[in-house]
Amino acid sequence: MREQILSIIEKNSRIDLHELAVILGMEETDVINEMEQMEKEGIICGYHTLIDWEKTSVEKVSALIEVRVTPQRGKGFDSIAERIYKYPEVHAVYLISGGYDLLVSLEGKTLKEVSNFVSDKLSTLETVISTATHFILKKYKDHGTVLDRKTSDERIQVTP
Repeated sequence: MREQILSIIEKNSRIDLHELAVILGMEETDVINEMEQMEKEGIICGYHTLIDWEKTSVEKVSALIEVRVTPQRGKGFDSIAERIYKYPEVHAVYLISGGYDLLVSLEGKTLKEVSNFVSDKLSTLETVISTATHFILKKYKDHGTVLDRKTSDERIQVTP
């Protein structure tokens, strides 16, 4: 039951709870109680709205920063990841495999603002060895949602 609830609300966090109960064949109060319990347990961590900022007048620059660090004895990567995710510009921090250790997702108003964050705040942390910045130029799909859907005309062309 939990996995079904999570699967549905991951795709549509705004689903009406009555509708969710009907889909699952459950009582609405049982769905509400289960969701509240999953929130208390930290399984459901938050509810988010996906916005295509390209369609607004708001200027935003998104970047992915690969970070190579020296893990700290007894703490591994956790303490440096925590220092990084506390910055308000940072949207996400992931421990990754490969040539880098952490992947940091962040937003700023300009390329310069993001660059300054990397050079002034991120690169100066004592355990950071190197960084590689990748600016996001266009988003095609985000959190499972296709952005800027193209509609195609599926009618057959008739020629005289």
